[in-house]
Amino acid sequence: MRIVSLVPSLTKTLADLGLPKEHLVGRTPWCIYPEEYVLDIPVVGGTKTPNIGKIIALNPDLVIMDREENPLEVFNELDKNEIERFVSEVVSPKDVPDMLRLLGEKIDCKELSETFAAKIELELDRKNEDNGPKVAAMIWHEPLMCVSPTRYSGSLLEQCGFIVPDFEPDGNGYPVVTTNHLIEHDIEGMLLSSEPHNFALEEGEAISERVALEGGQHIWNVCIDGEALTWFGTHTLYGLKHFKALCEDLKMRAS
Repeated sequence: MRIVSLVPSLTKTLADLGLPKEHLVGRTPWCIYPEEYVLDIPVVGGTKTPNIGKIIALNPDLVIMDREENPLEVFNELDKNEIERFVSEVVSPKDVPDMLRLLGEKIDCKELSETFAAKIELELDRKNEDNGPKVAAMIWHEPLMCVSPTRYSGSLLEQCGFIVPDFEPDGNGYPVVTTNHLIEHDIEGMLLSSEPHNFALEEGEAISERVALEGGQHIWNVCIDGEALTWFGTHTLYGLKHFKALCEDLKMRAS
């Protein structure tokens, strides 16, 4: 089987599920894990701007895509060329186990896909009983943006015990954040992601200072692993464990 992956977290997932390296024939420049697995695999363009001609030239049996990460136009163009696609649609960690099972069946890696799916389901069942801090998880700086609980990253944090307000219930899930949002929703802390914008602690502290100057509450800041926050698939297992531990740690500090 010849596979092109346009989703970095699912490229890692392919490796984790046991797909032989020789079956991966194309990737994006952000498909960087595992390093030895993607080494020498041709790059076919970015997640938003893949080169259809390069993909077609690789004669793939399957192209791995994601509904949010890859444009509909790319899906349609591949469809015109009768290239089979596997499209993930993950808005919560709860969607991941079944997605892994479907992917495992598609690439003939059922055993490990079931192993990972079962482990993630077990971790999902171990939800923290007590609420953790109310947070805004920042992903972009100018304009300042965060994740809502209606998207995978925000849902992951809620599953791990954090309270994640929805600043714009009718928005796209990535609201632009104002100091008024932070004050009105009584945000206790900001989680500063390392991707897609690599936040520095000083950037968060400057926002907290503006909130205080406007008469708002004290807001603490913690830098977090952006891949743990945003990469779904087999990496969901790590994300759940990582942020559960962080939530418990922050609760202990506050007590």
